[in-house]
Amino acid sequence: MPGETGRDDDAMTEDLSQVLRIRREKLERLLEQGIAPFAYRYARTHETRRARELFREEEEAGRLDEKGDGSKVRIGGRLRSFRSHGKSAFGDVEDASGSLQVYFRKDVLGEEAFQTVKELLDLGDWVGVEGPLFRTRTEEITVRAEAFELLAKSLRPLPLGKTEKDEETGEEVTHSGFADVEARYRQRYADLAVNPAVREVFRTRSAIIRSVREFMDREGFLEVETPALQPIYGGATARPFQTRHHALDRTMYLRIADELYLKRLIVGGFDRVYEIAKDFRNEGLSRFHNPEFTMLEFYQAFADYHDMMDQVERLMIHVVDAVLGDRTLAYQGRSVTFEPPFRRIHFMPALEEALGQDPGELSDRELRERARNLDLPELEGAGRGKLLDKLFEALVQEDLVQPTFVLDYPRELSPLAKPHRENPELTERFELFVAGQEMANAFSELNDPLDQRRRFQEQAGLREKGDEEAQRLDEDYIRALEYGLPPTGGVGIGLDRLVMLLTDQGSIRDVILFPVLRTEE
Repeated sequence: MPGETGRDDDAMTEDLSQVLRIRREKLERLLEQGIAPFAYRYARTHETRRARELFREEEEAGRLDEKGDGSKVRIGGRLRSFRSHGKSAFGDVEDASGSLQVYFRKDVLGEEAFQTVKELLDLGDWVGVEGPLFRTRTEEITVRAEAFELLAKSLRPLPLGKTEKDEETGEEVTHSGFADVEARYRQRYADLAVNPAVREVFRTRSAIIRSVREFMDREGFLEVETPALQPIYGGATARPFQTRHHALDRTMYLRIADELYLKRLIVGGFDRVYEIAKDFRNEGLSRFHNPEFTMLEFYQAFADYHDMMDQVERLMIHVVDAVLGDRTLAYQGRSVTFEPPFRRIHFMPALEEALGQDPGELSDRELRERARNLDLPELEGAGRGKLLDKLFEALVQEDLVQPTFVLDYPRELSPLAKPHRENPELTERFELFVAGQEMANAFSELNDPLDQRRRFQEQAGLREKGDEEAQRLDEDYIRALEYGLPPTGGVGIGLDRLVMLLTDQGSIRDVILFPVLRTEE
C-alpha cells in the first residue's frame, strides 16, 4: 500500500494487476490438471487449537508411537505462510481457533501432489490437510501431510502482515498489512482474515450482548420484537430515514428508537419487556455515531427512574464481571472503575458550575450566544432544551470519566419523561456517562396522555421553527396511553458504545462489522 511502500498508486495498481494475472493462470493450470479449485465440503476432524491440545494430551499420557507421532487429524483453514526447502516445505494453516504448522514432503505426498503444493498454492488459499501430529526438532507441533485438498483458491492476495514470535513467551503477534483504516472498514472481510485482534473484538462484542441477555432474562424481562419499519417515527430526538411503501402508497420510516412500541406492550399487560435492536438515525458520522446502531431498551412497570438507576448499575457491573473479570479497565489512556454506587450529580447544578451562572436565569438568546462563543455546531433552530444540552456536552460531559449518573434534565429536553415531583421545570430522567460518553438514557415514563399530547404539540412548534429532529405527534401512541400506562421506568443503552468501552476501541467503526462509509472513490 502507498502508506507502507512510498510508491505511487499507478505502480501499486500495476503490481496488483500482475499478481491477479498470475493467480488466474494458476487457476487455469489447476483446472487443466483436473483439480477442483472450489470444493463443496471438507470433513475436518479437529480445529487447529484442539489438534494442539490433543497432541499434548497424548504426549503427556505416553500414547505417541515409536516415531513420536500422535493421532491423525484432518484440519482446514487458510494458508498463512509457506517455506519451501527443496523436497520438503512448511506452511501454517489458520482457522478460527488459531494456526498449526503443516509439513509437506515429496516422498510422502508423491511428486505430482508435491509439485502442486509448491507451484500452484498461494498464501490465502483455503486448504484441507490430513496426517499425524508430531513435534519438529524446534519443538513445534505439526501435521505431517499425508494428503491435502484445495478447498478454495484465493484469486486476490490478502494484505498479510508479519507474524513475530516473542522469544520469552513464545506468543505469536501478527502485525496487519492493512495500513489504510478506511480500507479496513470497507473490506472488513479482508481485515478479519489478516487481523486476529479484530476478530477478538467481535468475539468480545458477542460475549457482551450475550451477558446483557443473561441479565435481562434473569431479572424477569421478556425479550420482544417491535417494527423496524414504522408509519410514524418517535421515541427519540433525531431525523429518520424514510422510504416509500408502494403497495400501501405511503411514506414509512426506519425506527429511530423502540420506545413507543415497547411502552404499548406495558399498556397491554407485560410487566417487563426488553429489545436488542437495530435503530437508524439520519445523522452525520463521527467516532461515536453511526447511522445504524444497536440499542438495548427495557421497560419495567411499577418502577421509576430511581429503580432503573439501580437496574442499570447492576447490569453494567454484571457485564463487566462476565466479560472482563475485572471491574477496572483502561479506555483510551483513562482508567475506569465500575464499583457501586456510581456517582450521581444533577444536570442544572453541574451546568451552573461550568457556566459560572445559573442557566435558568439566562435567556434563550444568551444561551445561544454562549454556545456560539464555544463554536458549537447546529445552533440554527435549536430550542432552549437543545442549547442547554449542547452546553452541557461541551462543558461538563468530557470530565465525567468514572461511571456517573446525571439526573433531572430540563423539561424541554425530555418530551417523554414525567415532570419532576419537586420541580415541574425538570423531568425525572437520568443519563449514565462513562469516559466522557453517554452510555444510558432513562426516564420515569410520562403516562399522562393529556400531558403527552401537550408535549408533542410543543415539539411540533419546534419543528415549525426549524428543528428537524423534534418529535412528531403519534395519535395511536396517545390512544394507547388513554387505555392506561401504569407507572413505568424505561432505559436505553447504546450497545456499540459499551463494546467500544470494554474493548478499548476509539471509534464506533471498530466495533461495527460493516459501518456506514462515504462513497468509495
